[in-house]
Amino acid sequence: MKTIATLPVLCCGPATEPLDAAESELLAARFKALADPTRVAIINRLGQCAECCVCDLNAAFDLAQPTISHHLKVLRDAGLVEASRRGTWAYYRLVPEAVQALRQTLGG
Repeated sequence: MKTIATLPVLCCGPATEPLDAAESELLAARFKALADPTRVAIINRLGQCAECCVCDLNAAFDLAQPTISHHLKVLRDAGLVEASRRGTWAYYRLVPEAVQALRQTLGG
């Protein structure tokens, strides 16, 4: 007697649309920016407040100011944070749409 093969269960439902190439590239760049523990920690810190002065970020990490600036530039370039100037200080905040896009990619 022949047995009937069972079809594999798909992980995604038929309503799951694939990402287009541009969106995939953008999300990959954002996830790549988060591939560093310091940048993850900066994002975590910014997620706890509306905005944060760069002076507070410098004080929160045992890193030189140029290193913190480099990490913030990577996060800015990825579109995860934005900054505004007030006098000599820059104030950073998360870009909510960017964070939401990452959540949605992970199923959240």
